[in-house]
Amino acid sequence: MSEVTLTDSNFQKEVLSSEIPVLVDFWAAWCGPCKMVAPALAKIAEKFEGKLTVGKLNVDEELKLAQQYKIQSIPTLAIFKGGELVSQKVGALSLSALESWANEYV
Repeated sequence: MSEVTLTDSNFQKEVLSSEIPVLVDFWAAWCGPCKMVAPALAKIAEKFEGKLTVGKLNVDEELKLAQQYKIQSIPTLAIFKGGELVSQKVGALSLSALESWANEYV
């Protein structure tokens, strides 16, 4: 499964009601580090298919959700499990760091 584009209208269904953990990438089109981490996130989406969903939330388009989760820097990566935010990291993580982090929650 590829990454899911998250919006205010599908966040509840795709993230908060998900039966598996969701790694949410809070990003923006103008953000260089966001572009750097994107290929690693795509690989995580493939590797953890069925065990972890990767969702992308554009903070410029979904300002309400970015404010709700107090996103101050991007990229901010957050893992939701059971409808709750359980872990959050700021910055462009390497593929190996993302794999290790994701493995803690699947």
